[in-house]
Amino acid sequence: MSERADPADAAEPDDPTADPAADPEADAVAVAVSRTHERTPGARELAAAAEVFALLSDPTRLHLLWLLTRGEADVSALTEACGAARPAVSQHLAKLRLGGLVQSRKDGRRVVYAMPDGHLKRLVVEAISRADHVVSGEPWHD
Repeated sequence: MSERADPADAAEPDDPTADPAADPEADAVAVAVSRTHERTPGARELAAAAEVFALLSDPTRLHLLWLLTRGEADVSALTEACGAARPAVSQHLAKLRLGGLVQSRKDGRRVVYAMPDGHLKRLVVEAISRADHVVSGEPWHD
């Protein structure tokens, strides 16, 4: 089963009462964070990024991650949603967990998986959105 990503689903709802200009401290934090991420990456950052892309290169793992952008889920729910065999889903989730892309926690007898990294969530949603443009022929946009 394949679902199309809707970028609106991944975005936080806009708060009409929030005025970003009204919080200079938040602006300072945002500028500091963006400057941190604007620096030229070194060999360690490039190697770490390449490892992420290597884990994203499998369609089943990418599908599992996309499902986890929507919220946490257990192996049974992920297996049903992606249509892969349960042992394969478990193996993919183990690789993603070992790679640090997902986290797991026990909930009774179930193991629940989550993807708490906002950068990774946005990367996955953008990759699927780009693929949608390739497949549908929709024009590119920012």
